[in-house]
Amino acid sequence: MGGDPGRRRSRSRPPRDAIRGDRERKIRGIIAQQPVGTQEEMAAALRRQGLAVTQATVSRDIKRLGLVKAPSRDGRSRYVLPDRPSPVDVLRRLRSAVAGYVLSVDSGESVVVVHTLTGCANVVAEAIDEMRWDDVVGTVAGDNTILVVPRRGGARERVLVRLRRLVEGRPE
Repeated sequence: MGGDPGRRRSRSRPPRDAIRGDRERKIRGIIAQQPVGTQEEMAAALRRQGLAVTQATVSRDIKRLGLVKAPSRDGRSRYVLPDRPSPVDVLRRLRSAVAGYVLSVDSGESVVVVHTLTGCANVVAEAIDEMRWDDVVGTVAGDNTILVVPRRGGARERVLVRLRRLVEGRPE
């Protein structure tokens, strides 16, 4: 039973991406509540919240979240979320989320349905929401399924085509 690649992941351990999402939510909460100026301080704050992290993991999380350093009231630098991520960063995050987690894209009469790996729907839905497409009112994410709600009936097909192109790795 050892290293069989066909074996399914144990239900007792959440997927790595779910753990990453939880860690990133905690990072957002930490920087909202206290000034954190270094990766080491961030790692220590996460450890106090019960997460086993390394500085390298924190470094990747900071980059993925797009955190930037800004001066605090005491003159020291601290991590903050940017006011608005650049469109290039937003599109890069969406492409990465789609490539890594989306299994299929389908549609119903008035919605687009995105199927993801278990535990990854929130990551993809957030990336879609960040795009702020005019044709999309919003998303609703479960554990492995996302409903993408088009603004108007005619927009459903445009959203469907756009997401399918992303899944296929083609430019939108």
